[in-house]
Amino acid sequence: MLAIFLQTLPFFALIGTGWAAGRIGMFSEPATAALTRFVFYFALSAMLFGFAAQLDIAALFDLRFALAYVGGSAAVWLLVAAIARSRGAGPAESAMLAHTGMIGNTGFLGVPMLVVLLGPAAVGPVLMVLTLDLVVFSTLITLIVAVARHGRIGVGMLLPVLRGIAGNPMIVAMAAGLAWSGLRLPLPEPAAQYMALLGAAATPGALFAIGASLAHRPARRVGPAAWLSAAKLVLHPAMVALAAWALAVDPIAAGVMVAAAALPVAGNVYILAHHFQLAEQRVSAAILISTAISILTIPYVIHLIPKG
Repeated sequence: MLAIFLQTLPFFALIGTGWAAGRIGMFSEPATAALTRFVFYFALSAMLFGFAAQLDIAALFDLRFALAYVGGSAAVWLLVAAIARSRGAGPAESAMLAHTGMIGNTGFLGVPMLVVLLGPAAVGPVLMVLTLDLVVFSTLITLIVAVARHGRIGVGMLLPVLRGIAGNPMIVAMAAGLAWSGLRLPLPEPAAQYMALLGAAATPGALFAIGASLAHRPARRVGPAAWLSAAKLVLHPAMVALAAWALAVDPIAAGVMVAAAALPVAGNVYILAHHFQLAEQRVSAAILISTAISILTIPYVIHLIPKG
């Protein structure tokens, strides 16, 4: 447990460095936004392309894995939504809170950290979790909010969702990498070095950006955010683990799935909350609280994962 904690500590130290830089004014909100765009559109995309280009497409998709993750996550989604409704939240707000309770920071934190901690075998499962979050649950929250506000789903509402998925640089990078792998195309050495250099900036850049962005989001509505953080850090990995056990998912892949489910609330959840103007303070506080607490919970979850 201590050894795992010490392995994760540098990752969270980078987040802390970004937070400190933001708090003392060395990294403003515009600077944080610019760094986030660089990581999102360039560095992280290069890293994801490199990972995907080395994967076997046929071995990547596992139906039982997908069903276990979606099923366990959906159970958490429904429970959080039901609790929010019982507390007087409307359908759209309840959906936003449910989304907060089960969308982890897989892109900026999970991809760089879990691959280092759990080894190359983690690449495929982590990319699967990232894809399912983006394609299934991000689409779900958008459609639910549309129905709650307009009473129906039209083609005009579906097209922006589909464009958003197709234009997401993480999806594009993974799809391009898998296509490259499927076609068995060689990557020229200068191109490989370029991708490696650019991708190497993803881990420090992403972690620093997480911290800097947290520094510019004050923690309000701490009480509601605390139970959302508990749902994300405790309930989500527990339900995913139960689903993986029930469906007999490969133990190594299941362990990676559970570790990914234990990640703190993703920063892009706040972007959605701000866009829809739903529960912004609670979502912002949940991101901050869950990230801080995950310094201890993630090593514990990884410690519990059976080693292959």
